[in-house]
Amino acid sequence: KVLIDVPCSELAEELGQSQTKTQVLQDTLQQVLDRREEERQSRQVLELYLQALKNEDTILSKAAESEAVPREEMDVVDTGTSSTDAAAKTALNDHILTALKEKPAPELCLDSRDLELVLKEDVQALALALRWDVQKAEALQQACDQELSKRLQQVQALHSLRSTSKGKKSLP
Repeated sequence: KVLIDVPCSELAEELGQSQTKTQVLQDTLQQVLDRREEERQSRQVLELYLQALKNEDTILSKAAESEAVPREEMDVVDTGTSSTDAAAKTALNDHILTALKEKPAPELCLDSRDLELVLKEDVQALALALRWDVQKAEALQQACDQELSKRLQQVQALHSLRSTSKGKKSLP
């Protein structure tokens, strides 16, 4: 990079070469740097693709698991009785509230369905259930929204890659 940034005339003088040869050398170095950057970006795209595949497999296995064994939390019915426990005033089940309270980055620990539940929850009720202030609950909802958006982008990227790869397979 340093050799590319040096003016051609100065580099030619220092190397004892003609400016033409020095310019060819700088062009070649720039091409090498460009190729390395393209390779780095390609690796990043492949890593995202593999991560999206892994996430999709995880989501599919969790979906199959939840269909096979219904969660106990889903069987709980709100009877409308009032309770002094703040957690009873939210639609969130115990495992979500526990994760929100105890995990440093709970949005990374919850599945997409749970993230959607957190986002749908009223901020006041969420803050009350977690015994937090409203700003902290809002920040949590924003983090959950960002994580859900990121997951959606990964799924969209996966679908895009799949449709691209399917198109290439059908070519002769």
